[in-house]
Order: sequence, then C-alpha cells, then structure tokens
Amino acid sequence: MLDEPSPGRANKKGRRRRFGAVRQYRSGRWTFETKKDAEVWLSQVEADLTRGDWRAPDAGAVNFRIYAEKWVEERELAVRTDDLYKHLLRLYILPTFGELDLDEITAPRVREWRAERLRTTKAKTAVAKAYRLLKGILETAVDDDLITRNPCRIKGAGKESAAERRIATVAQVDALADAIGIRWRFMVYLGAYGPMRPEELAGIRRRDVDLDNLVIRVRVAEPERTNGKRAPGETKSDAGVRAIVLPAFLHKEVKQHLAWFAEKAPDGLVFVGEKGAPFRRTPFGRKWRRARAVAGLPDGFRFYDLRHTGHTLSTCSGATLKDTMVRAGQSSEKAALIYQHSDQERQRDVAAGLDDMVRAERAKHHKQQSDNPAHHKEKATGS
Repeated sequence: MLDEPSPGRANKKGRRRRFGAVRQYRSGRWTFETKKDAEVWLSQVEADLTRGDWRAPDAGAVNFRIYAEKWVEERELAVRTDDLYKHLLRLYILPTFGELDLDEITAPRVREWRAERLRTTKAKTAVAKAYRLLKGILETAVDDDLITRNPCRIKGAGKESAAERRIATVAQVDALADAIGIRWRFMVYLGAYGPMRPEELAGIRRRDVDLDNLVIRVRVAEPERTNGKRAPGETKSDAGVRAIVLPAFLHKEVKQHLAWFAEKAPDGLVFVGEKGAPFRRTPFGRKWRRARAVAGLPDGFRFYDLRHTGHTLSTCSGATLKDTMVRAGQSSEKAALIYQHSDQERQRDVAAGLDDMVRAERAKHHKQQSDNPAHHKEKATGS
C-alpha cells in the first residue's frame, strides 16, 4: 500500500525516500502486484507534482451531463446560440456521453460517436457544430484539471463546408416581392437592399423609420427562440447599431407599408402578421417557399441569402468593402484595423449607386419582356 505523499522514510537498506513511503499490509500483501510497482508509481506521482501535472486519481469522476449543462449555463450567450447549444447537447451529444464521467470519454469513443452521427444523420454541418461544442466543453475540463488531455483530436472535424452563397438578380428580387404578398414585400426589399438580418427586421419600430430622408435606424435585434417567443436584445455586434440609407426607388414601398401595415404608435412594430402579432418564422417560411418557387429560385435559397445579394449589388454599384460592412452591420477587430472609415454621406452615395443599378436592371428586364413575342401573345390571350 502507499501512504499519502509525504516526506520520505528510511527503507530496509537505510536509504530515505525523498517523497512518500511504501509499506506492506499486515497480511503481507501489497496494493500493487509488487513493491517495485508501487515505488515506480510513487516516483511518477512525484515527477508529476514537480512538473505541476499531478491530478487526483478521481478528479475526472464528474458526470458529463451535469458538467456540460453547467458549462452552458455559466456562459453569456446570445439567445439563439444558447438554444443551439442546448439543441446540440440534447440531440447529438448527451445520448452518447450523458451518463459517462469526464475521464471515461476517450479519443476512440469520440471517433466512434462522430462516425455514428455522420452515418445516421447525414447532417455534416450539425455534426461539425456538435463536435466543436463537445471539444469546447472538454477543453474547459482540461483547464479545470479534471482531465489531463482533451480527447477531441480529430483534425478538421469541427470545420463546416459552407456551400457557395447564392445571389438573386434584381428581377428575381422583384419577383419574390410580388409573389410573397403585399404585406411582406417591403421586408424582402429591406432584406436585399438594406441589407438587414431577420432579427433586426423583427425589431424595427415606426420611430426608427425616417421617411423624408429614407433612413432606417437599427437599434435592437429580436430573434425568435425555438419556443416561438421573441428575445429583444442587442444587435449581433456594436456595428449592428447603424443608420441605413435606402435607395430612392424604395420611397413608395416605405410610405405604403407604413400607411397600411405598420402599427400606428410611434413605438409600434413595422412588421406584424395578419392578426396583428409580431411575425413568426414558421408562417412566414411557408410564404417564402411559395414565393421562391414562383420567382424561379432554387430550394436552397434562404431569406438570409438576400443579404449576400445586397452585398454583391452594393459592390457592383461602387461600394468599397468597408462601405458594404457598415451597411450590413458587420465588424471585426481585423477589419477595424484595415478598412477606412465610411460615413453617412458615403452611405448615401452607395444607396444612390444601388438606386441607379436597380432602375437600369428593371428597365433592361422590362425591355426584354416587351421585345419577347411570346410575352405579347400571353398578354393578348390573357394567359
């Protein structure tokens, strides 16, 4: 057996151990198979203590489910991120690791878990997110001295292979706006020519819209949680708080929407559903899918892809990368060091460039339609 680490005692040959002691039970037995094995182990403990690597043998006997749920709870997460982490834990991680202790999660078990998730779900992106979450939790366990090494060591397992983002043409944006219905067409235009995030659109109030100057001020974000409730809060980053100058061709759209659909109070929501409640993702999603099909866009084209459309069109109209970042409410420390300032006057130039481009594209599309004999025939027959 081994005594607790302590100053050494003299052994039978008169030499004193510098650290710890080894002694037999009265029965003559050893906890280890031999006295030599015990002394080797004790020497390893001494070396670990010297390096600062020693860890109590039962330190990792902490249930993973309890530790992971506490890990999420202790972090200041955006509500959508909090929902995502809990979703990934519930569906992807806890069914496999929830009943294990931290020190029972080994590299082979992690590899088997990832392979099984990929095979059964076919959801590469979700599995990559789940792997990153698992790795982050276990990395904290290493920092807490509960395990000695993170078992998540699969190179590239946390990387997502994002598909190339799609963009729509000006004609397709117009087709989407027409097909989605008069209540929601202005939202489509703001998604593309704002370009604004869905949670930013949800938080716009009447007081945020300056009709005379065609400016919309983004102050808050109101993401919808998985339970359907809104979670008003700050924008995604400090750069999200911004004033967006709209292209002039949207003046009629803004005026019409405010008159017909926005709540009347100064703090009233700009976008509400048919029954007067804040718009919901699910019913809006059904309208979006139908409009997308009418506009001839692929099934994978998301509302969020309108932002990418707006980025691309702004760049084509002469906007710099910084102009585009300011307009879209994007920021990073690297960008702050590299890109030059873009003030509101420059944003008016960008909006004017967008206005010119959209008007030109609309005129071109209209001319093509007018020059198409089949189009005239359809109109004449009323088909």
